[in-house]
Amino acid sequence: MKKIIKQSILPLTVILLLAGGYYFYKNSKQAQPEDLYKFGAVTQGDVEQTVSANGTINPVTLVSVGTQVSGRVSKLYVDFNDKVEKGQVLLELDDALFAAQIAQSQGSVRNAEASVELARANEARIRSLFGQEYVSRQELDQSVQALKSARAVLESARAQLQRDRTNLSYSIIRSPVSGIVIDRQIDVGQTVAASFQTPTLIKIAQDLSKMQIDTSFAEADIGNIKVGQVAKFSVDAFPNLNFEGAVKQIRLNPVTTSNVVSYNVVISVDNPQQILLPGMTAYVSIVFAKHDNVMLVPNAALRYKPKLDNEADAKPAANGNDASQGQGKSRRKKPAETAEAGGFGRGKVFVLQDGKPQLRQVKVGITDGKLTEVVSDALKPGDQVITGNAQADGQASGNAMRAPRMF
Repeated sequence: MKKIIKQSILPLTVILLLAGGYYFYKNSKQAQPEDLYKFGAVTQGDVEQTVSANGTINPVTLVSVGTQVSGRVSKLYVDFNDKVEKGQVLLELDDALFAAQIAQSQGSVRNAEASVELARANEARIRSLFGQEYVSRQELDQSVQALKSARAVLESARAQLQRDRTNLSYSIIRSPVSGIVIDRQIDVGQTVAASFQTPTLIKIAQDLSKMQIDTSFAEADIGNIKVGQVAKFSVDAFPNLNFEGAVKQIRLNPVTTSNVVSYNVVISVDNPQQILLPGMTAYVSIVFAKHDNVMLVPNAALRYKPKLDNEADAKPAANGNDASQGQGKSRRKKPAETAEAGGFGRGKVFVLQDGKPQLRQVKVGITDGKLTEVVSDALKPGDQVITGNAQADGQASGNAMRAPRMF
């Protein structure tokens, strides 16, 4: 009997030791209230609120050089990136047909001049005979009319000759402005046709030291944009450089795409080094509000809503604020509660006090997407506000450390 009791005591002793060890282990690893939440610091600093969009960098003045006449390109004098002056010859079209047309028109002019000389002589002869009463008044009128008709034909022939000479001059394409060739769409031997619309042969940027960005902002953001505001942007070609421009124009022509209304905003940019090239994509941010030396909290703190065991814990501490915001009552908010004077709205953050989240009412100002300006007597720089629950992050590790079941 004693032997059986001794054999039973040993396993019970082991079990009791393991149970005691597990109890002390669990108590030593019990999470503190600070370990249940994520925190962010209340800071003091500057904040800017912006609206953003993508755009394309373009020259301020881009001239598309075309042709008013059709023909085959016989000579080409410029290429990509060439600098040209106003009036410089860019290319020439084959002028054989124009020269032949001029020769034909010159023959028509000479024929018309001969007709005028004959009509003038006939009119003088008939007028002399009419004075001697050898011809009738009708014959005199017919001779005068024939002279006028011959003169009209001569004027028409001369106009046709001038037209043909003008077409010949159009076969020589000259630069209308001084600038740089950024596009050439033709080559020697290519035939261009100007029957219905003027074809574009060459594009010339007048001045690459002055550029502009054509952007498209949604109608929800256009109310915050004003002419003269600072616009910051970057380009993929120079990811480590930041550039600045200014809002030059808000064009009143709306563009609707998939039921979204947007407006073209033109931003002027100085490009003295000419490192910004036409066609680059610019990522633009326009600063429409900036506050200096204000109190800031992380945006996650304003979004955080704790799951409390007792709703009374969500009431703000005694600081003169309205505690009804933490009661969870459903009621219609008055306009003064959503937007107060000075452009501030209402918000709330939570701080850890006595091991539980405590509500703090704040006035919310502008935000840069990460930090938000707040005004509150219950907060000061350096305070820690709750930004989220840490249990989700620690759940996996907690499960891994959990002791195995004994029974």
